[in-house]
Amino acid sequence: MAAEHAVVAVGHRGDPYHARENTLSSVRSARERGAGAVEIDVRLTRDGVPVLLHDSSLRRLWGHDRRLAELTYDELRELTRGGVPTLRETLHAADGETGGAGGRLMIDLPGATEPAVRKVVGTVRECGAEGRVYYCAGPGTMLAVRAADPAAEIAMTWTTVAPPRPALLAAVRPRWLNYRFGLVGRALVESNHRDGLLVSAWTADTRRSMRRLIACGVDSITTNRIGVLTGLLGSPGAPGSPGRNVP
Repeated sequence: MAAEHAVVAVGHRGDPYHARENTLSSVRSARERGAGAVEIDVRLTRDGVPVLLHDSSLRRLWGHDRRLAELTYDELRELTRGGVPTLRETLHAADGETGGAGGRLMIDLPGATEPAVRKVVGTVRECGAEGRVYYCAGPGTMLAVRAADPAAEIAMTWTTVAPPRPALLAAVRPRWLNYRFGLVGRALVESNHRDGLLVSAWTADTRRSMRRLIACGVDSITTNRIGVLTGLLGSPGAPGSPGRNVP
């Protein structure tokens, strides 16, 4: 099933069914399977280094019951044997793999404070990667991103079918609204499109849910099964699929 319009296939934390989430291997695997963008989670170590980690602790992924906020980057590197990459490393790796011509990253900022947002946005700026990233999280965090970078591309996570207040939209100026996939229907997509907003849906992992979202006209789908999605979309990164790339 090919989409009638371009749908961005987004690897959720990379390609977690084939490599540990939020690692360089996972990001690379998602790209090899045709992802148009890769969603990563960024948090700060105790000494202010932005690194890729969704959880507030290392327990689930790395087997250490230690909170990231209590660890320096050197301690983190020792505990994970260098497995948790920095945001800077990830940005440089994506740039090197694509020659600067692609490699979009969707940066999620779980639990971020305003100083943490400024640090992440500043790191992106220092790496010259402003045109290759966009940001997602709830309204409060996205307001902080907008304050840190007036030109940032924002996918504001929204958890209800009721639309955001006009004042909030005017302050955040999102390009996307980012919904849990079960909330998304054709009427919601069409309403957002009329308002000039793109629709992103997360995290759809079955072919049935992916097909439904494509039929509803969404502009982006985030998934843990990036190879399945790119196969449905006809992206060349999917094995055996000769279709066009998704920008």
